[in-house]
Amino acid sequence: MKKMAGLKLFTFLVAALVFGWSANTIQAQTAGQPAPDHPAVTVHGQTYTPRSILSRNMGTPEDQTTPFPPHRIVGNIYYVGTRTLSSFLVVTPQGNILIDTTYERNVPTIEKSIQQLGFKVSDIKIVLGSHAHGDHQEGDALTKQMTGAQVMAMAEDVPALQAIKPGGKDHPIDRILHDGEPVMLGGTTLVAHLTPGHTRGCTTWTMKAQESGKMYNVVINCSLRPPTMLTPAIVDEFKRSFKLVRSLPCDVQLGDHPAQYEMEAKYAKLRNGGRNPFVDAASCKREVDIEEAMFHAILAEQQKPAQR
Repeated sequence: MKKMAGLKLFTFLVAALVFGWSANTIQAQTAGQPAPDHPAVTVHGQTYTPRSILSRNMGTPEDQTTPFPPHRIVGNIYYVGTRTLSSFLVVTPQGNILIDTTYERNVPTIEKSIQQLGFKVSDIKIVLGSHAHGDHQEGDALTKQMTGAQVMAMAEDVPALQAIKPGGKDHPIDRILHDGEPVMLGGTTLVAHLTPGHTRGCTTWTMKAQESGKMYNVVINCSLRPPTMLTPAIVDEFKRSFKLVRSLPCDVQLGDHPAQYEMEAKYAKLRNGGRNPFVDAASCKREVDIEEAMFHAILAEQQKPAQR
């Protein structure tokens, strides 16, 4: 029995290395160990550790499956996800685009949120994702089954996506995307930016949204949360990704976890009326500031033995 358990663990770890899963994900899904509480970084007056960032992003199991009130963010972009797992609906005259299906068990929840907004899940024509982890793209197969939508994915994430098979279902991929490639539907264009590190094909999406006669640059960030063990290849990927994200024009910053853009606080302000709180260019680089500081702290800690 112990030999079999050891073999399963070894197989999982090999797969994790091949598919680029983060060290935090490996810890959580094997021995159940939480992310470490060091190193600590202070950014914009708030102190963070790998553990606190993971907890902030994921919340409790209940948070991951409980719907957050669906709402319009800006222009034709709507939130249809849960308390801690983002899912965005982009509405166009020729059908809609869904970004991140999250867990398969959340697909009915997302469908209900879409209906509450007055839209139909059957109008989804394209399914996109942020990155190849189950909490963000496990529901792709069921969503395609329900809607017939085209599922598109960044080339570098294809192997990891193909390993996600809820209930034994193959992960559908109808179109393979590459860095800088546009996805167009009904007059709306989203551009896929390769921002690897968290996964090999981590994809940050950009688009323009019009509201009250103004055009806004929207950035939907893929997670930049670094693993607790950085290889030279991962270091290079993160450095490229941080630089790229900082270069993107941004008026509205969103993310694959709502906490990355302070959704709850902004939603509360939205309900009070007045200026749209999601239009906040000043906060666009806040998340990259946090994650880049954590990246450098982890790297410095990792390099300490080599410096002795």
